[in-house]
Amino acid sequence: MTQASRRAAAPARARPARPRREATAAGYACERMRRSSRRDALVLLAAFLGEDEHYRASAAAYGDGGREALERSLDLFLARPRLGFVWLAYDEAARDAGAVGACVVCYAISTSRGALVAKLDDVHVASAWQGRGAGSAMLAALAQALRAEGVMRIDCGCHRDNARAWRFYERLGFAPLGEERIAKLL
Repeated sequence: MTQASRRAAAPARARPARPRREATAAGYACERMRRSSRRDALVLLAAFLGEDEHYRASAAAYGDGGREALERSLDLFLARPRLGFVWLAYDEAARDAGAVGACVVCYAISTSRGALVAKLDDVHVASAWQGRGAGSAMLAALAQALRAEGVMRIDCGCHRDNARAWRFYERLGFAPLGEERIAKLL
């Protein structure tokens, strides 16, 4: 038996997933969700969808389908990455803690920019990491990664009565558009 055939016949050994950093900022490593990090995304986004009072106030208009819908959406992001992705942030000093921040990014074409833009949704940072720069670092790393892809703008909706989020986005350079996101269920 040749060495190559012995390797082929040997049982596959599981290797731990190595961190794949796409971008870093202020001590946080960020990357797109992979199958191996799907659980991290599920935990953070389920917390956002279940606990955020501003999202909960409009959940019916969004047609919120609960955890099952979230599970399906994560599978869709993995199956169709050309449409978008889930962006995860990890504290480099506490990598074993799992992801500390997550957001959803979908691509669109802007007629005003004549280019790809990103639609940002469901931005969430675990409560233990709020106020520690995780959200700012996550979005700075996201902007860096998107810019490298040729994306020309990040659009984001924010509930009008969420003053803390407004301050956060304005501090990062987002500008109010004087319009409100509206939805129609199909």
